[in-house]
Amino acid sequence: MSASQPTIAAIATAPGRGGVGVIRLSGKNLLPLAQTLSGGKTPKPRTALYTDFLGGDGQPIDNGILLYFAAPASFTGEDVIELQGHGSPVVMDMLLSRCLELGARMAEPGEFTKRAFLNNKLDLAQAESVADLIDASSKSAARMALRSLKGAFSQHIHELVDDLITLRMLVEATLDFPEEDIDFLEAADARGKLQALQGRLKTVLASAEQGAILREGMNVVLVGAPNVGKSSLLNALAGDDIAIVTDIAGTTRDTVREQITLDGVPVHIIDTAGLRETDDVVEQIGIERSRKAVSEADVALILIDPREGVNAKTQAILNSLPEGLKKIEIHNKADLTGEPVAVRSDGLAQTGAETVISLSAKTGAGLDLLKHALLQEVGWQGESESLFLARSRHLNALHEAETELENAALCDNNQIELFAEHLRLAQNACSEITGEFTADDLLGVIFSRFCIGK
Repeated sequence: MSASQPTIAAIATAPGRGGVGVIRLSGKNLLPLAQTLSGGKTPKPRTALYTDFLGGDGQPIDNGILLYFAAPASFTGEDVIELQGHGSPVVMDMLLSRCLELGARMAEPGEFTKRAFLNNKLDLAQAESVADLIDASSKSAARMALRSLKGAFSQHIHELVDDLITLRMLVEATLDFPEEDIDFLEAADARGKLQALQGRLKTVLASAEQGAILREGMNVVLVGAPNVGKSSLLNALAGDDIAIVTDIAGTTRDTVREQITLDGVPVHIIDTAGLRETDDVVEQIGIERSRKAVSEADVALILIDPREGVNAKTQAILNSLPEGLKKIEIHNKADLTGEPVAVRSDGLAQTGAETVISLSAKTGAGLDLLKHALLQEVGWQGESESLFLARSRHLNALHEAETELENAALCDNNQIELFAEHLRLAQNACSEITGEFTADDLLGVIFSRFCIGK
């Protein structure tokens, strides 16, 4: 990284009042700046210095702890200063302004972590896990993000890349000796090594897919004719009166959202306005938002009254659902209908769903069956120490590598050059995950999604 990079500064704590507020700076040769802020005191690296933080007029802005981390032994690999003062937004703004007066500029979102990546303190997968740890919405997600930050995911990727490099060396070495290439590759068991690589990649991909479920969670929409019990089911799942429940059709006039956690997986539940034709302008807006929520959902819970079955209103809703959307048919109000609480996968669903669950949102009977079914729909197999959080770009790269290895396996003994090219492309795909082979524009997109000060 260029030594001409400017000093950056940002408030590293969340907005609002707090007992402590932190301002972070990173750059080259920050010791003079630390001395100016502290009135001439010289902080020792990695040792807390209690001091006043002085303004340009020499008067204290605040007092607190100054920490100085000398390069390269810091998060970013540059000199880093942390000013830990009182968590008043006014005080933090005044102290940040003083840092800017002394030559720093405002940090961009994710710029501290980006510098850590560019200075080889973190690879790209570890850098992304910093944001994942901050954004974790469950204990399981936080644990898995920390595993990725410590390098668990990266280690698997590096092992894949190392094995790919070894196989590429064997294959490409034969290109200079075409008359001996087949015998050489057979003696080196190149095909066996390729199969082993495919098996290892499959294992990593399976863990990454589970980690993606943990990171992204699932979007679940409640759909059905008006007054079929969607709001009651939302309240039962949330354990609180989130949505208004009445016997009047059209009570829910907008989408109502709530998040719950099932076995560590965040589940975003959306109660939709009853999808129907209406002249009510306000309700029409709610229905349009409901249609958008349905288009973005992973699973739809379709509520029907088993006493009526799929009536015209319900059929109209079914016709509007996206093709391929996973569906679970819900027979609510089991306490009124006398239908036994149960889960069925016997092909008798009236809505085309693979699973039918009879339950009572009012009494809570059958809710555990529904929660288990939701986890099954997204393929969640439970938390384990082999999991790590993964993003869609990680999955895309792994799938691309998997395809290239499959293509390599299809090459015959007279297509050594093509075999070698597929291995090279598979290596590039894996290296994109850790940032060893990454376009600069992708870096900009990744780090722009971080919070400022991290």
